[in-house]
Amino acid sequence: MSRLTSASTALLGIAAAVIFFLPPPAGATATTMHAAALMVLTVGLWALGAMPEHVTSLLFFLLAMVFAIASPQAVFSGFASPTMWLVLGGLFIADAVTATGLGQRFIGLLFERYSFNYGGLLLAIALIATALAFFMPATVARMLLIIPIVAALAARVGFPPGSTGYHGLMLSAIIITYQSGNGILPANAPNLVLAGAGEALYGVHLIYGEYLWVIFPVLCLLKGIAAVGLIYWLFPAEVESAAAPVVRAPMTAEEKRLAIILVASIILWATDFIHGVRAGWVALAAAIACMLPRIGVLPYSAFNEVRLGSFFYVGGTIGLGAIVQESGLGVLLGNTVQATLDLRPGADFANFVTLSLLGMFTGVVVTNPAQPAVLAPLAGQFADATGWSIKSALMISAIGFNTMILPYQVPPVVVGMQAAGISLATTLKATLPLAAVGILFFLPLEYLWWRWIGYFG
Repeated sequence: MSRLTSASTALLGIAAAVIFFLPPPAGATATTMHAAALMVLTVGLWALGAMPEHVTSLLFFLLAMVFAIASPQAVFSGFASPTMWLVLGGLFIADAVTATGLGQRFIGLLFERYSFNYGGLLLAIALIATALAFFMPATVARMLLIIPIVAALAARVGFPPGSTGYHGLMLSAIIITYQSGNGILPANAPNLVLAGAGEALYGVHLIYGEYLWVIFPVLCLLKGIAAVGLIYWLFPAEVESAAAPVVRAPMTAEEKRLAIILVASIILWATDFIHGVRAGWVALAAAIACMLPRIGVLPYSAFNEVRLGSFFYVGGTIGLGAIVQESGLGVLLGNTVQATLDLRPGADFANFVTLSLLGMFTGVVVTNPAQPAVLAPLAGQFADATGWSIKSALMISAIGFNTMILPYQVPPVVVGMQAAGISLATTLKATLPLAAVGILFFLPLEYLWWRWIGYFG
């Protein structure tokens, strides 16, 4: 831990302690102040990265129970949510895709079809990153899978590390891997935190098909195309030679079985509005299928090898939202924000832009995974102020964390930069223009999309 991080962590602890002992304002209680102190400490530690996110979550559970800040039902509410089991299932699915080599095979087949020119490569990478998001619900795993393969491809077409072409290919992989997952419910952590908070706080269920319909067409598909175009323009290059074909062995039995499990999972996820089985239980069934004798592709020992950090991290974010709600802190913050932002019924466009920008810049402060944990408890107040449904007020958070202004907001993007050897300055050359385009063009376009599909109620 650097000296700056250590000093920031110490100041954060002092600030949380001061808030803990402050007398409550009118309309609040001592418990409200205790919840505020815990929120500041927890979100601050997540934002600083002073320790792994799951360790911060475990500390959150400990402090919440030791100081009796909320009921156990609120603190551990995430573990009763199907969203938590969607996270767990996704971890096993991602491990199976990597262990069997199915992901590498899928990527290789597509790359070999589109390696004839630079633009074709960028589009192929975007297509692959998007497709992976549908059947590999773990952003870091997808990032670590695609980056080495893109690096090998860059070498085959004459783009050494540090070249403009290398940067373009890598940024296409990094940005689209993050961007595409924002519209696919199981595909990244903020989606899951938002879904879990909706269930725990309001009994609102965000289903796979609806989430895809509301977010994916504009903010993932069209914005993804714009991202590829920006990269093509900002990082111009020419392929020196077409990549030589690679002779691949036939699919193994494990790959075929896993492909069947994945296709069945995607079909069940996409049709959850018909059969009513929640995405979390589908993911859990897929994880179990991956470990069953004769059917599965993972040994029983995989349970001891899968990293469960994100499972506890998401549990902490959902529990934090429940504490904010139960303690009355959500009402206090909501009233303050509402008075500051001047939200009004009937002013849908102004409300939409205001709340979307609030979400975007909240992500700059607390990072994207924690943003829905901070804003979801305020959705009730937002709904009352705007006249929207609770679900619409919740989904506005998804628009907020869809825009990445600075790379550190999205931990998997930082992982991708490190794996690819891409500097912050190079990454900012792509993310800042894309953020500007997102705010100026895609934010109004998404509003028109919501208006057209009748999502304001």
